[in-house]
Amino acid sequence: MQTKTMDDTEIKFKGIEALNKSLGPAAALRFLTMLHREPTDYVEISRKLYQGQTIEGIFKRAKKQWKG
Repeated sequence: MQTKTMDDTEIKFKGIEALNKSLGPAAALRFLTMLHREPTDYVEISRKLYQGQTIEGIFKRAKKQWKG
């Protein structure tokens, strides 16, 4: 079985779409603005985001998204 790989433009579009859906347009724009004006520790964000999760669980969820 072959999965579709998204290009950078599609990833950006889907990311903004998810932010809009989750936060609403105003808060999504505010969030994106914060990313540009403040230094961001992406390693720390990843640690918090995936805390308590196994690699297997993370990949299992990702695989479901690729199928969908």
